[in-house]
Parts: sequence; C-alpha cells; structure tokens
Amino acid sequence: MIEREREREREREREREREREREREGEREREREREREKAREREREREREKAREREREREREREREGERKREREERERERERERERERERERERERERERERERERERERERERESESERERERERERERERERERERERERKKEREREREREREREREREREREREREGERERVRDSEREREIKREREREREREREREREREREREREREWEREESEKIKGQQKRKRWRARSVRVVPTLLSPAAV
Repeated sequence: MIEREREREREREREREREREREREGEREREREREREKAREREREREREKAREREREREREREREGERKREREERERERERERERERERERERERERERERERERERERERERESESERERERERERERERERERERERERKKEREREREREREREREREREREREREGERERVRDSEREREIKREREREREREREREREREREREREREWEREESEKIKGQQKRKRWRARSVRVVPTLLSPAAV
C-alpha cells in the first residue's frame, strides 16, 4: 500500500513536472512573442523615421525651390532696373544729341567767336566720356560685387547643408546610442527574470525536499506504530499463561 501511495505520488510529481514544463514552454513562447513584437516595433519605427526623412527632404527641396524662385525674381528685377537705366541713358543720349545739335547751330552762328569755347567744350566732352567710362567701370564693379555676394551666399548655403548633415549624423549617433542602451537594459531585465526563475526553481526544490522529509517522517511514524503493536501482541500471551496464573 505504501508502494502504491509512493507510485501515485511519483505520478503526481511527474504530472506537476509536466505542468511546470508546460508553464515554462508557455513562458518561452510569450517571450518569443514579445521579441517578435519588439522586432515589429523597431521595423515600424524605422519606417516612420524613413517617412520623416522623406518629409524633411521634401521640405528642404521646397526651401531650395523658394530660394531659386527668389533669385530668379531678383535677377528679373535687376534686369528690369538695368533696362530702365539703359532707357534713361538713351534719353540722356537723346538729350545730349539735342544739345549737340543746339551747340552745332550755335557754333555755326558763332564759329569764329566760339573757337576757344569749342575747344573747351571738347575738353568737357572728354571729361564727360571719362566720367561715362568711370560710371561704366563702376557698374562693372557693382556687378562683380553682386556676383561675389551671390557666390558667398552659395558658399553659405553649402556650409549650412554641411552643418545640417553633421547635425543629422549626430542625431543618428544619439539614436544608435539610445538603441544600444535599450538593448543593454533589456538584456539586464532578461538576466533578472532568469535569476527570478532560478530562485523560483530553488523554492520549488525546497518545497519538494520539505515534502519528502514530511513523507519520510510519516513512514517512520507508521513503522514505529507497527513495531509497537507487534511487541504488544507478543507480551499478552505471557501474561495469560498458566505459569503466571
């Protein structure tokens, strides 16, 4: 009977072990599912980051297009101003031609008297031409300064793009560091869970040993009672024997 009880207890123990194995398998499956969910979340985050990067690129392209548009408008305004200046110069030349005709008529009327004056006017015209050449040189210098400013703006835009690339690289390094720290934290949490599972297994083994001690005590108690009853049975006939009477 004790053997059957032991067998039943061993069967119950095997059933408990199978149940614990099923629980461990369920825990492993849940862990795998959590890992798969984390992987899916990381993939979704990468997709969101790509979408944000595409949006930033579109925004930068819109800014570049706006800058190009402003530059085209500025060049058009500059050309219009240049055309207006040219028209003004043409009007000035027309006025000059009119004045020249007037002077010619005056010279005609006063040729003799105006000889010296004519030379003076010629000198004045030379000075005017020199001033015109100077104005032309000034306009050329102004254009050159404008071109230089444009080149400087382009260099500044290139520097800004380079700074943006550096900032983006720094942000990417920060994200990598954060992901690495998260991986380390997750590993530490997994080690802690494993230690907790080990402590639980140790408690289970302790309960198992406690149960075995209790069973052993029960068996020893039963054996003692059997021996006591056996001794009692042997003593009774002696007390009732004829010799004793």
